[in-house]
Amino acid sequence: MKIFVPGRLCLFGEHSDWAGVYRSINPDLEKGYALVAGTNQGLYAKVKPHPTQLILRVSLSDGSRQEIQLSMDEKTLLAEAEKGEFFSYAAGVAYQFLTQYGVFGLEIDNYLTDLPAQKGLASSAAICVLVARAFNRVYKLKMTVRQEMELAYLGEILTSSRCGRMDQACAYGNQPILMIFDGDRTDVIKLKLQKNLYFVIVDLGAGKNTKEILSQLNQGYPFADNEVQQNVQKYLGTINSEITQEAVEALQKGDAEKIGALMKRAQAEFDQHLIPACPSELTAPVLHQLLNYEPIQPYILGGKGVGSQGDGSAQFIVENEKSQKQVIEIIERDFPQMQSLKLTLQAEKKVRKAVIPAAGFGTRLFPATKAIKKELFPIIDKDGRAKPVILAIVEEALSAGIEEVGIVVQTGDRELFEDFFKNPPAPALFKKLSQQNQEYCEYLEDLGQRITIVTQDVQEGYGHAVFCAREWVGDEPFLLMLGDHVYSSETETSCARQIIEIYEQVEQSVLGLTVMPAEIISKAGCVAGFWQEPQSILSITQLSEKPTIDYARQHLRVDGMPEDQFLCAFGLYVLTPKIFDSLEENINNNLRDKGEFQLTSGVERLRQDEGITGYLVRGKCFDTGLPETYWQTLIDFRKSEG
Repeated sequence: MKIFVPGRLCLFGEHSDWAGVYRSINPDLEKGYALVAGTNQGLYAKVKPHPTQLILRVSLSDGSRQEIQLSMDEKTLLAEAEKGEFFSYAAGVAYQFLTQYGVFGLEIDNYLTDLPAQKGLASSAAICVLVARAFNRVYKLKMTVRQEMELAYLGEILTSSRCGRMDQACAYGNQPILMIFDGDRTDVIKLKLQKNLYFVIVDLGAGKNTKEILSQLNQGYPFADNEVQQNVQKYLGTINSEITQEAVEALQKGDAEKIGALMKRAQAEFDQHLIPACPSELTAPVLHQLLNYEPIQPYILGGKGVGSQGDGSAQFIVENEKSQKQVIEIIERDFPQMQSLKLTLQAEKKVRKAVIPAAGFGTRLFPATKAIKKELFPIIDKDGRAKPVILAIVEEALSAGIEEVGIVVQTGDRELFEDFFKNPPAPALFKKLSQQNQEYCEYLEDLGQRITIVTQDVQEGYGHAVFCAREWVGDEPFLLMLGDHVYSSETETSCARQIIEIYEQVEQSVLGLTVMPAEIISKAGCVAGFWQEPQSILSITQLSEKPTIDYARQHLRVDGMPEDQFLCAFGLYVLTPKIFDSLEENINNNLRDKGEFQLTSGVERLRQDEGITGYLVRGKCFDTGLPETYWQTLIDFRKSEG
């Protein structure tokens, strides 16, 4: 199993996490507000269970390797945690999982690290989250991201670290979040961007003493004894609250100029109110030299320090990728001791495209498919209109807000599908149509403008057909629909729209699910997992293509499901573009199942890398790909539509 955990960048609100905790003693203090995002850099690891030990191999950002092996017993782990050294963080988290969940060991190979250490980017927290996520996934503990974050924090504070809960926000990945700290309570609000935002993070190549900074600033809590301490409380309280909440609004609008102005203001206020509390560390001459460096001013919109501040790291917001590149080139040219990193916060990616594979031979409907493609078999809708199956599927996609539809067909069938969707009927036929059907011809032509025909030159399986749409899809999430299934919703929201709405909620790939009895699961893809919302949203932990009844009973049972009832694929997916990387790997390595490249193995790899959510669709799926199911669909589909 592979896991990636990024670093954490505090855009606004440094120190407010621990300051807000003091409200449990002094309620007159302001809540802490922090705007946080994951970096594009982090820790890459392979993980697997171990019967007795915690084995951790790490690759440091300088390319060196270190390793530790610890027995999975309480005394050993606690003793290592209390040393306060590099491996103490991992030991502290392992101790929490051992005492709370009774797990066995882990072997973690952190084979790549591109995140600078001790530069305000929460590298230690990333290690803690990595270990927490590894225990959770390897031992299927069914923890949420929030729970992983909490155990990672509890593990870190077993060490000598005095960092607050904000560092563990790296558990949320590149998703920007607002964290609100109120005594013992921490609220996390996920944020969505309307536009991409571009940042440059700079390791100043200097140094800072975080423990000294925290020690001096903490002297003003929970009660201030002098003006210096009052100013610390003022900045970390009301000033920070106002700036950070304005920044949240600007970030969600994609207003880079406003964020830049707020960065400048935050740094000026920080310097005025906090430097006197710890001048030896917070005067930060290297930081301020770079923030005010004249050659980069035309390309930046604003900048400030990172994390606990001091001469650790700086962050800048810029207008676009070109400015991002120019700032990095200038800094690396004029400050060779500094290292620059890019951070791009991506706008929310809307599901705009749908892919419908329709390149199969239709052997199960032979000899009818010798005369006509199965996707063009007729079906009757609720209005009594006869239409080909593919049209009903396309209309389902459009009803969900899809803007473009790609239909994957055999090379020799391109003209057939193009003719249906893009060409009007012959004039002689058109004249014989009713006025209503003549208007329907115009509807079909309008619809055809939103359809792209993609070809699959060689039929190598369902996964291969999906892969053929890679170039057309691009770097976007997409709706995947079967070419021989039609859908009917039991609610006012179409089945396809239900899937898309869940994707927008969970922000990871979604697999539509339906309930099937044991006697027919050998014909379907089945899943196991645990409910996030009972009988609705499922965290998928396993996928199995056409399992036997015995295997399903042993491995695919889901809590709350009746005996011999299983959760199986409904025929609708929203997939992130990373699915194409998984499919490409299978194709390049000729990894086939029953002679073909299947989708399921690619989806399973996607589950391991990014996670997949299952959703129990409120509706029915009708199969037109078999004689008996097609016949029944003709009867049931119109009834369900009515």
